[in-house]
Amino acid sequence: MIEKKADPLTVRLFIGMLTAITWTYDIVSYPLCYLLTYRERKRQAGIKGEPLNGRTSDPYRDSTHLHGLKTTMYDGCHTLDSLFDKAVDQFADMKCLGTRDILQEEDEKQSDGRTFKKVVLGDYKWKTFRDVNDDAENLGKGLLALGMKPKENILIFAETRAEFQVALNACFKFNFPVVTLYATLGEKAIAYGINQTDVTHVITSASLLPKLVAIKKDIPRVTNIIYMEEQLKKTNSADFNNGVKVHSFTSVIEKGANTIDCGRHDPQPDDVAVIMYTSGSTGHPKGVMISHSNMVAFLAGASSRIGKYGPEDTCICYLPLAHVLELASELALIAKGTSIGYSSPLTLTDTSSKVKRGCKGDITVLKPTLMLAVPLIVDRIYNGVMDKVQDMAPLQRALFNFACQYKSTQIERGFNTPLFDRIVFSKLSKLLGGQVRIILCGGAALSATLQRFMHVCFCCPMMQGYGLTETCGGGTIVQPGDHSTGHVGAPLNCCDIRLIDWPEGNYTINDQPNPRGEVLIGGGNITLGYYKDPQKTSEDFIVEKGKRWFKTGDIGEMRPDGTLKIIDRKKDLVKLQTGEYVSLGNVESTLKKCPLVENVCVYADGDFTYCVALVAPYRKNLQALADSMGLSGNDWEELCNNENITKEVLKAVQKTAKEDKLQRFETPCRIKLCSEIWTPDTGLVTDAFKLKRRPLAEFYQRDIKKMYGK
Repeated sequence: MIEKKADPLTVRLFIGMLTAITWTYDIVSYPLCYLLTYRERKRQAGIKGEPLNGRTSDPYRDSTHLHGLKTTMYDGCHTLDSLFDKAVDQFADMKCLGTRDILQEEDEKQSDGRTFKKVVLGDYKWKTFRDVNDDAENLGKGLLALGMKPKENILIFAETRAEFQVALNACFKFNFPVVTLYATLGEKAIAYGINQTDVTHVITSASLLPKLVAIKKDIPRVTNIIYMEEQLKKTNSADFNNGVKVHSFTSVIEKGANTIDCGRHDPQPDDVAVIMYTSGSTGHPKGVMISHSNMVAFLAGASSRIGKYGPEDTCICYLPLAHVLELASELALIAKGTSIGYSSPLTLTDTSSKVKRGCKGDITVLKPTLMLAVPLIVDRIYNGVMDKVQDMAPLQRALFNFACQYKSTQIERGFNTPLFDRIVFSKLSKLLGGQVRIILCGGAALSATLQRFMHVCFCCPMMQGYGLTETCGGGTIVQPGDHSTGHVGAPLNCCDIRLIDWPEGNYTINDQPNPRGEVLIGGGNITLGYYKDPQKTSEDFIVEKGKRWFKTGDIGEMRPDGTLKIIDRKKDLVKLQTGEYVSLGNVESTLKKCPLVENVCVYADGDFTYCVALVAPYRKNLQALADSMGLSGNDWEELCNNENITKEVLKAVQKTAKEDKLQRFETPCRIKLCSEIWTPDTGLVTDAFKLKRRPLAEFYQRDIKKMYGK
């Protein structure tokens, strides 16, 4: 057993011994490893994407599909209902959707005296593809009986669960365009989405009924609400006394089973399948119209890039189904016969906040082979592992760190480390069930450190991609086996990617050594535009030679191997690690209301969960604050660098943000008081005194890094 204490000399000797052993092993095994991995290393070193006519101004395309873009996974399947029907034909009696039993809910007292609600969970209960198809058919007929008509919008407003997927397929079958809204949206945004889309029928979760009750006067068109039941609690729907009819999900399925199917119209490829609303953090949410053919094309491209998966796989799903990443991923999984086990961030692992002590989390019970993730979840996993590492004995910690560094080096060479995987990393892989072979990460940028960490510690590749709701969630995905970092992969075979000059940022397609510019994505996965917003649609979408393109606003660099690297953002809209968007200008306009602020530049790093701010203080009010704190003798620079004054200004800034109802993720967590005057002469603002973000970020680079703990 390793001793709890070890002096530095012992640790150095231990590391020296490991180094000698691994060097010897490398020398002996290198010839065989080189031969066994030669073909794969050569493939990964090849060209992954290339311009169609060899010019940097031409669209880049997946090198394996230069002859044309892919539009469907299966011949003859051009709508989402036809994809599902094909899956039912192939995998009728196999597991499709799994939900874990909730046996009971208990109060658990914590060491600090607080009490939290915890759940005791049982096994997963499964519906087969045939079961899901029957439920979807009957739900669709039940909705017709409740007054729904083809091509009329219906809202699904719920957390991720099996019933959500059943409802999706029912709506696809009966040509009811699905409106999705995040369950975390505020009341005004929910009412806005419902009213803009003229929704009369809402499918929701029982737990979200209070949100609809709160806005019932603001959504006069709604006539029917169908709620998905909870396992333990009986739903009280008596609060709807304004003529709205409330039905349980099960009762509508039963109604459909006893109803003759009349008035059904099969969807066409160009019909709208989903109106997906954004998070609304920049004002009113925007509804992106996704046609059946748009999503079918994207599923074809994504499934081709991910590689082999099918009925032998199980995926754990817990991300919001109102987000395009989760929705598209689940549709792609089901189309290939993969079973889906549902979870939530509160019950995902053994240590998740709602799992009763001693019970197993969903991932331990399900033992998935595939997993979806966002950077925030990856960051939590990373922090959990590193906390355990810090608690290790010195020699154990030294072994872990050595193994990580050694394996990282071997991965870059294209080699495996089976001994370290078995001795060091096998226990860590059990945190994800022990059988995960692919993790697909999206929703926001993933740092190279986290990407490599997951691959090293959990013995499976971490694939990340790049896309937007307007492109059905994808434009690129890193190829399986590509262990390099710092890029988001080559174009999918359903779309092309090209760059155009952005003179304001000094990016051009003729830049050396690689072309740079705004990223445009074109192909069948480019959506129809924004619902009831033709002006914004015409700004962001263009059609050239019959092909539809979306202007992403992101600045990219095409690397020599045809992979894309995102290097900047054209707009002041930044996505945090959580996937939430922060409108820098919107936040700044609010913070300027603070009496201690004269000017402010908000900065958001996509690798973190919070934003920071550079504050040019209002001199008179700051000096008055200093006087009240007994600091009147300090000069201006000393006042701006004083930690106590900075804390007081931060409190005032956060108070202003709260009063103006900014979201928590929009509110700066740290600030820097800037003693310099921002004038056009300094180059930090324009002649019209508008912020120059890049010069400001460069000028205060050290301060920004300090605020982010870099």
